[in-house]
Amino acid sequence: MKIVVSASTADLSSPVDPRFGRCPYFLFIDPETMQFEAVENPNIASSSGAGIQSAQFVANKGANVLLTGSCGPNAFRTLNGAGVEVIVGVTGTVQEAIQQYKSGKLQATAQPNVPSHFGMGMEGSSPMGPGSGMGRGMGRGMGGGMGRGMGRGMGRGMVPGMGYDPTFQTPGMPPSSPGMPPVSPEEELQHLKQQTESLRQQMEIITKRIKDLEKKSK
Repeated sequence: MKIVVSASTADLSSPVDPRFGRCPYFLFIDPETMQFEAVENPNIASSSGAGIQSAQFVANKGANVLLTGSCGPNAFRTLNGAGVEVIVGVTGTVQEAIQQYKSGKLQATAQPNVPSHFGMGMEGSSPMGPGSGMGRGMGRGMGGGMGRGMGRGMGRGMVPGMGYDPTFQTPGMPPSSPGMPPVSPEEELQHLKQQTESLRQQMEIITKRIKDLEKKSK
């Protein structure tokens, strides 16, 4: 068996990255020996279709199971079609995620847990990459979905889908489509915990970038 985990860095101590299609690294792991191969995600900066391309990429690498924070509908269908078991809502380190899977604490997911284009604008090492930043107006509490780009005013937050979005059926959760069951309180809680971890990681990246820029400006 080969498990693939979306990761922020190239080692087992890395946090599980909340984005599947645009995570910085994929870690392909043998859960028995814990030997792994870290591969940079070639689709992190794709202008479109990152989820589908990443799904095809990990399937072609022989992955049987995916552990990740979030998976959109297009990637989910592609992974299912390739016979890859998808598990979302995974947090903690990569090593912890593997142990949870081996102990039976993680179960296969029956549907995607975020809308299409989740993670756009978070690509690359820069915390304010294309399309990310302080989108459309800091009203509505935490912003209406955590943002769409520095150049458009003080807006909807940091990254599309990374917060409360008024278009979501339930705060913090993706909208239901026909045939999809309503979101349960447990699923919403899991999703919000995952978002909290995602924002924490993003803040660490932003803080590091600020310090780097301050050093360069001196």
